[in-house]
Amino acid sequence: MKAALANRLWLFTSRKAAKDFHQASQNVAETQAGILRNYLTKNENTSYLKTKLPITNYQSLPLTTYEDYLPYIDRIANGEQDILTRDPVQLFELSSGSTSASKMIPYTRTLKREFGFGLSAWIHDLYTHHPALMAGPAYWSISPLTSGPRRTPAGIPIGFEEDSAYLGSFGSVIESSLMAVPNFVKHIQDVDDFRYVTLLYLLRCEDLRLISVWNPTFLTLLLAPFETWWDSLLKDIADGTITPPNQSPIPNSQFPNKPRSRTLSKLSPTNYPSIWQHLSLISCWADGASAPYAKELQSHFPNVIIQPKGLLATEAFISFPLTGYDGGALAVTSHYFEFLAENGDIFLAHQLEKEKKYSVIVTTGGGLYRYQLNDIVEVTDFYNQIPCVKFIGKADKVSDFFGEKLNEQFVAGVLKELFAKHNLNPTFYMLAPDDTPPFHYTLYIELAGNSTTQLSDHLTTELDNSLRTNFHYDYCRRLGQLAETQTVQVKDGGAAYIRACQGRGQKLGDIKPSVLQRSTGWGDVFKS
Repeated sequence: MKAALANRLWLFTSRKAAKDFHQASQNVAETQAGILRNYLTKNENTSYLKTKLPITNYQSLPLTTYEDYLPYIDRIANGEQDILTRDPVQLFELSSGSTSASKMIPYTRTLKREFGFGLSAWIHDLYTHHPALMAGPAYWSISPLTSGPRRTPAGIPIGFEEDSAYLGSFGSVIESSLMAVPNFVKHIQDVDDFRYVTLLYLLRCEDLRLISVWNPTFLTLLLAPFETWWDSLLKDIADGTITPPNQSPIPNSQFPNKPRSRTLSKLSPTNYPSIWQHLSLISCWADGASAPYAKELQSHFPNVIIQPKGLLATEAFISFPLTGYDGGALAVTSHYFEFLAENGDIFLAHQLEKEKKYSVIVTTGGGLYRYQLNDIVEVTDFYNQIPCVKFIGKADKVSDFFGEKLNEQFVAGVLKELFAKHNLNPTFYMLAPDDTPPFHYTLYIELAGNSTTQLSDHLTTELDNSLRTNFHYDYCRRLGQLAETQTVQVKDGGAAYIRACQGRGQKLGDIKPSVLQRSTGWGDVFKS
């Protein structure tokens, strides 16, 4: 099936989700109440909800974290049924954890459909407002399965074997007709070979229209080896071969394309606008800590629209971008949402106020009830009654060695003001604890173009003074438990950060930019 026809079909099949979402925007309270009723009625005889009966007021149930579900997830993994939901768990998807190394999130057919509701409403809006995207294929970011496929003791898969499974029943059509890079590439476990083969398929795709990645640095780093591999890639395109640098076994479905190779040979490997002349939109994270990296990506693709992604977690589909609105529209037809305000009050979706910040609580068809995502969002706009939100940071991201209790939101605000005062536009920055005596915090910062411009001598002192407006941090400084902060300029900070996160077991697609780290040892990372 040709890409243009497949895209039109996708647009057509997305109409119902878009229509339902628009209707829900006229009555958010009723829509959300109906979703909650459905959950409680369908799952009232599950092991989890039986312990909570009778439920007279849903907000009387306790707020939950992943640790509350561990015994239930163990039972599901061992083959028990009707534990969190009446729907059977089809697979577990892995997500990074805060207190546990990784989280296993149960995926049911209902939860996958809920993700599909949000995705379809986004695709309908995207294609309606950017019809040129429908004329060609897209690159949907995939991450390599570096550890290979896994299963629980009862044989339940851990992780989606195919990335197109995220896309619902239409996924197989998308994979075969729309994906510029075939799904088998994710099974290449050598990271350099994974990148090489991905770049090879992208280079072959002259009519590429859309790129969808999570982290903007994923794309920046993916493209970085172009100059090194350029001649080899062009030869593979001309000959119809695949010769990755570390020679991973690859199923070769290529055919020779000498005209494309000749065209590319006349271009610079960093001239991305000429390589993909029809590329018109890149979807990626662009809020919170991702903002400077999205800005850097825009500099490489000056004529391409960078559309900020909505807020998505492994556990839930929270928001998606709507053309013409500031922030991502809350996916009110997908799950049941509650919001924790800074003063401890809890609000429903239809009760949110513009310019207020909240922490997201979600109940889903996967069996998570009043689950705290710890994602802080700010309400920036409204689509009829539906709030539009931007991701601000993580509520549970706190660095605390001596009682200093540095929170990521607070640190992000301090750095934003400091950079504005000194007219700095860093391409990478991160505050991290450093246990090199005396114990202190270090700001690692990279200026645009790896600039060696000397930072102001006052910057470090001002940073420390700003952090000391936090009572707990100031107390630790006065006691001598913490020394004054330091500032270190780094080169290729984003690349070093990604490599370090991979070395700590994170998948490429899961690595999020971070303003604040809670672990030490980052000096060695950036030094190397």
